[in-house]
Amino acid sequence: MVISQTKTLTDAPAQGVSVVVDTKTQTLSLYQDEKAGKLAVRPDGTPAVFLVSTAKNGTGQLENTGCTPLGKHVIAQKIGDDMPVGAVFVARQFTGEVYDDELAAQFAERDWILSRILWLKGVEAGKNLGQTADGACCDTFARYIYIHGTPDTEPMGEPKSHGCVRMRNDELVWLYEQVAVGTPVRIV
Repeated sequence: MVISQTKTLTDAPAQGVSVVVDTKTQTLSLYQDEKAGKLAVRPDGTPAVFLVSTAKNGTGQLENTGCTPLGKHVIAQKIGDDMPVGAVFVARQFTGEVYDDELAAQFAERDWILSRILWLKGVEAGKNLGQTADGACCDTFARYIYIHGTPDTEPMGEPKSHGCVRMRNDELVWLYEQVAVGTPVRIV
């Protein structure tokens, strides 16, 4: 098994950059300056707004619900530096495989985590960090909520995930290079 490079929360965030995931419109927007409403721009000159797929179970904070957590987060870890597009991850480790039709047929029921992982950490105690007032786990990081790549056959713009934010692989690889550990991520 090949171990992927990981950057952790000790790295500095990119100045002013932030991410907003909108669960209603199923989009992810990368901002250069969110307060000023200034979106980042993709290499082709278009605004950095991407169709994504959040949880088919809707939004929610609690562990084992399969829901996408709301609120303020940061990127706690970046996993997958220099991995090929389509790299397969299991338990945040590169398996040495690259996704293709043959692998998809062999593991048809797998929830594919591909290319890169942006592991999120909540910053609102009792909402997406730690536990609720009644002791239930609501911790985004402990729930293993990521922004990650998914097969091109998976629909975007529709809630289909198990709680994570799924993206097209090429778009995720570009996003991964624009953000740093500590970059704010707001899920609404």
